[in-house]
Amino acid sequence: MKKFLLTLGVAILTAGAASAQVEIGLKVSPSITNLRADSPRNGTNATGFKNEKSKLGFGGGVIIDYFFGQNYAFSSGLFLTGKGGTISYLDPSTRTRYEQKIGIQYLEVPISLKLFTNDISEGTKVYFQVGGTLAGAISARIDGEKFYQDPGNSNAETRASKHVIIPDVGLLGGAGVEYLLGQSTRLIAGLSYHHGIVNIDRYFDNTRKFSNVTLKNSEVALDLGIKF
Repeated sequence: MKKFLLTLGVAILTAGAASAQVEIGLKVSPSITNLRADSPRNGTNATGFKNEKSKLGFGGGVIIDYFFGQNYAFSSGLFLTGKGGTISYLDPSTRTRYEQKIGIQYLEVPISLKLFTNDISEGTKVYFQVGGTLAGAISARIDGEKFYQDPGNSNAETRASKHVIIPDVGLLGGAGVEYLLGQSTRLIAGLSYHHGIVNIDRYFDNTRKFSNVTLKNSEVALDLGIKF
């Protein structure tokens, strides 16, 4: 009986592997990003953090779609992405409002599910993508520089990368179209929204001792790619 079950299990796994299909490709994603900023706005130590401006970002990398059904795929990959935005805050020590333009580069891995329709026209399918992202910051700039002099802290100089924590986690949602070009090549065009759920601030909380400051990433991206 045990040999039968073992044989049956191996057969099922072999059949699953044989029927599975892996599609690999490349993607570029110009985007608009911003930082959702928040902090206390009332009281003697209020800092009134807020989002001032979005910034243009750009990302790209490798797509991997692992199909476990005709219209269902586990989607992942590895991408280099740029995020950030311009924030402002009221410094309690000087009672002056300052702005910072923060730019962060991440290595990002999506963990998501893609759901495909049947052909809406010959060789064309619509897909919907839901899931999340895991990312790690690899570099940062403030006002375009790798080092930042804080005017509210005696112009103390700090490395921009020390202003943010390394990990970031986000939710991912998107939709788009895949068009079959030739025997197996597919062109991709879509839109995706990335909603950061982790407070990435490290400087204002740890160094300046501001209370309850949160900075979270948001991104809307145009996804253009090709799969082979």
